[in-house]
Amino acid sequence: MTSASGESSHQFDEFVTDVISDQSLVGASPLPAVSEVAIAAADSSLPVAALQHLIDGVHSFTGLNWWASIALTTIMIRGATVPLLINQMRSLTKLNLMRPHLEELNQKFKETAMEPDAVSQHQQRVMALFREHGVTPFTPLKGLLIQGPIFVCFFLAIRNMAEKVPSFHTGGTLWFVDLTTPDSFFVLPILTSLTFWILVECNMQEGMEGNPMTGTMKKYCRILALVAIPVTMGFPKAIFGYWLTSNLFSLLYGTVMRQPGIKKILNIPEVLDSSISASQTTVSTTPPTRQDNFMSDPAPSPSSLKETPKFGSRRISSASVISQRIRSLQRKVKARNKAKKA
Repeated sequence: MTSASGESSHQFDEFVTDVISDQSLVGASPLPAVSEVAIAAADSSLPVAALQHLIDGVHSFTGLNWWASIALTTIMIRGATVPLLINQMRSLTKLNLMRPHLEELNQKFKETAMEPDAVSQHQQRVMALFREHGVTPFTPLKGLLIQGPIFVCFFLAIRNMAEKVPSFHTGGTLWFVDLTTPDSFFVLPILTSLTFWILVECNMQEGMEGNPMTGTMKKYCRILALVAIPVTMGFPKAIFGYWLTSNLFSLLYGTVMRQPGIKKILNIPEVLDSSISASQTTVSTTPPTRQDNFMSDPAPSPSSLKETPKFGSRRISSASVISQRIRSLQRKVKARNKAKKA
């Protein structure tokens, strides 16, 4: 009796073992493991983690290597911001079109600065001018508010993936197979700085024609392009997959936006001709100053020049000529005053 029960118990244990080990009953494949990108993104902020999952989704859907997946994701994100960039260029164009009028208001304010309500009236006129052109004083900051967060998110996301995603060690191509290490040949940092410099020279003036700050901004950006080479030498190669692709995208975007036909389709007015005509109108309506009258006086006669003392110094002769012109101008002013009184 006991032996029979022991044998039946042994057979039951074998049956349970067979059932547990039979994959056809529990499923042919094991439960899916958590992806390496999900593990890397677990300690990131929401925007950075979302960007990492997007790069992972492009990588899984297309089957591309990690460097190509980063480049394709960059093109997708930059392409989505094109409408915002077009609106930014349109706003900058309007801001530069109103610049001559703003300078005219500032000139009037300097002439009436001693009046009691001069400050408040000037502020009201300036704000009315901004409303008329549909822009704000913060319009130039729109580009920074658009591109800045995107750059920061890409930088943090790719750096985190380069540190925590093992497959990044073989996710590159050519000489940059390992995306987690710096470029020992410095090719990627140099290419990135070179494309940024070309971008500064070709695209920075778009929408900012006539802006006196454009030249200063270009100088600082040229210095930044040069300094960026030693600064970025220690960055992982994966980061340049975004940075270099973004620069190339900006170059292509700027080339397209410089075409007059494209500007006409997008309702972006030409800045250069409008600003020049407006500035010429402002100059022509400005009343002649004392210096204008002084320069319009006829040149001194040869006899007057002979009367100047000759001490062998041009400086003394020039001073004498100037003093004669000043006296001539004073006589003209006195004559006009007498004519007005009469």
